[in-house]
Amino acid sequence: MSDTASRAQTTPTTSTKLVVTQVRSTIGCKQNQRATLLSLGLRKIRQSVQRDDTPQIRGMIHTVRHLVTVEEVGA
Repeated sequence: MSDTASRAQTTPTTSTKLVVTQVRSTIGCKQNQRATLLSLGLRKIRQSVQRDDTPQIRGMIHTVRHLVTVEEVGA
């Protein structure tokens, strides 16, 4: 694989950002959902973080979609 092809896979294609806000508690949730929230940088209810819009982040949000709200922000 060429150097430019591997670089293209790791670079986000858009400059869109996602604002992810935790709205529900992790009490009673599965361990992988708690770990996903921590990986997103969320620790408390009503805490918000801004993340790049990548397939990896979208997958993490899908795992905890019942605990968070998501807003798209054009950066």
